[in-house]
Order: sequence, then structure tokens, then C-alpha cells
Amino acid sequence: MRIAVTYENGEVFQHFGHTERFKVYDIENGAVKTATVVNTNGSGHGALADVLHKIGVDTLICGGIGGGAKNALTAANIKLFAGVSGDTDKAVEALLSGKLTYSTEANCDHHGEGHTCGEHHDEGHSCGGHGEHHGEGHSCGGHGEHHGEGHSCGCGSH
Repeated sequence: MRIAVTYENGEVFQHFGHTERFKVYDIENGAVKTATVVNTNGSGHGALADVLHKIGVDTLICGGIGGGAKNALTAANIKLFAGVSGDTDKAVEALLSGKLTYSTEANCDHHGEGHTCGEHHDEGHSCGGHGEHHGEGHSCGGHGEHHGEGHSCGCGSH
């Protein structure tokens, strides 16, 4: 078994699509054999599922994740444990002992402004998910790009 956890400073990073590192755990006989930090090399959103698939990950623990990324993980046969926070090592220990608290819903509501992905946003707000087209002045998933109607952010989710 190979488990990846979105990783930042020893904690579960809370936005899958923006994670820069995964901590990858190789599991043998129900225990951690090795753990290494892997750089994503700037990959984002759906491409991250491909990165995980290519390095043989079969299980992902993360914080927030949008529906598109969740679908990409499903297509790559990677089991998802979302909505997790705290220390990455403790999260893996909890998973292995059957005590991990997680959410079965795609929970990309990390904005702190009461927004959830797929909703329309007012001028200047960004969304980590990609449930809508953005007019000028709206950013898509923190890519730092502005889109006119009919243009996409390049993540393949529009």
C-alpha cells in the first residue's frame, strides 16, 4: 500500500489543487516502512491525480478538494480520505488503525467567506473549484489568470 498526504510543514495541506508537496508513505504489514516528501513540480488540480498514479499511490489523505480533482482520483483508482487536518504522520497512523476522521464529500469551502465551489462569485473573488466560467476580474483556482467568458483557466475543468 502507498499512501500520499498533501503536505506543508508537517501538516495536512488544506487545498489539494494547490499542494506543492506530498508526503508519501510505503506501508507493509499494516505499518509505515518508509516516508518521503515528493515535490509536485508545479502540477495542479487534475494533473496531481496523474502524478500520484504515476508514483504508485493508491490512497490519498487531504484537506479540501474540489469535485473535478475528486473525479480524477476516482478515475486513477486512488482511494480518497478528504476533510482531514493536523499532523500528517498522525493522520496516516489513524488511517491504518481505522480511526481516521474524514469526509466523504468534496469539501472545497476553504475560502473563509462562506463560498463553496460551483457558486457564482462577486467581482474579484476566486474559487478553488471550477464549477463556473469567470468574467473579467475573476480568478480561477488561484491561477492568477483572468478569464473572459468562454475562456478557461487551462486546468481542463471548464
